[in-house]
Amino acid sequence: MNSIEVTLVITSAVLVVPVTLIALMNLLVWPRRLNKSAVEKGQVSVLIPARNEMDNLESCVEYALAQGSPVKEILIYDDGSTDRTLDVIDRLLRVHHGTVRQVPTVSLPAGWVGKSHACKRLSEHALSPWLLFIDADTRLQPDAVRSLVAEAKHRNATLLSAWPKIEMNSFTERFLMPLLNFIVFSIFPAFISSFIRNSASLGLAHGACILAYRETYERIEGHELVKDRLFEDTALAREWRKRSENSQVIDGRKVAIVRMYENFGGIWNGFSKNYYPALGSLWSFTVFQMYMVVTFVALPLIVLILFFYDAIGPVFMLLAAWPLAPRTLVALRFRHPLWSVVLHPIAVTFMVVLGMRSWWQSSIGGGVRWKGRTYMASGIVVNDD
Repeated sequence: MNSIEVTLVITSAVLVVPVTLIALMNLLVWPRRLNKSAVEKGQVSVLIPARNEMDNLESCVEYALAQGSPVKEILIYDDGSTDRTLDVIDRLLRVHHGTVRQVPTVSLPAGWVGKSHACKRLSEHALSPWLLFIDADTRLQPDAVRSLVAEAKHRNATLLSAWPKIEMNSFTERFLMPLLNFIVFSIFPAFISSFIRNSASLGLAHGACILAYRETYERIEGHELVKDRLFEDTALAREWRKRSENSQVIDGRKVAIVRMYENFGGIWNGFSKNYYPALGSLWSFTVFQMYMVVTFVALPLIVLILFFYDAIGPVFMLLAAWPLAPRTLVALRFRHPLWSVVLHPIAVTFMVVLGMRSWWQSSIGGGVRWKGRTYMASGIVVNDD
């Protein structure tokens, strides 16, 4: 090997091997099966924060009602919707009187992000020992509630999140949405998190489905811990661990299905809201952006250019495909379309551009827009329509 080939091999190994190993372990070791133990009647309050969810809410409630005896009640909080969400809630209250209840809406207090405040309000009115927070676009699968409670007890967890199956119908969704699972599960070692419980950095949750033990939630003040966080779900799991409580995340594809964003605009706005706040600081954001560009865009391009100019041998062309290995493993785990793996460098380029927009709007610009509210990275509400 010449010096260029040696440098390429070493650089590729340093950049790609760690994430490939994490993705491989998540593929092979992270458990898929859920505990199937019996659960007593009325153990769970299903809590649904809703802002402008008139198209999703009714279906969400119907799937929750189908869970049977473990569900004591379904509580809905209208977070200042400007569409016809209230009409949907009124209809649900009439049809399912006694089981479905509405928590009275109050003004959003200063310093609170809308969803965290909605979750807090819901928890204050819940009657069951377990609190299941789900998004209005979440569709709980058969026996999901029973399995979640049984699994939480089996793992001795007081916070358990099910990472849902992300439904992807359009080309744009299949092209871009797999990036979410790729980023998380090529960096986050779920298999280690399950048995190392005292590390806050290993806390992870998906806001579409979070089960919390009520006594613990109230004792450590639950969503008040993350009242100003736009990326509140994983922040909550980490705050849980900081207080020596056991938070866990499971493969929840058989627990919940969620279609997070239905079109390019939804993906653009949703990722913009979460991208920069999720990374926590300008330093983390800068390192992450540089890593993604160098590893998944620049490295394959450099290999191809060097091969074109005969600077490396044909066998080293494999280094251009090596960065696709972790993406392929994550695609196998979550059954993403394999054609999206081939387009991965283009998707990453889009993501990096979107990340710059998220940083600019969150920190320097007028803030990120989400469901009629404008937030800065700190979670401060700049404007509420």
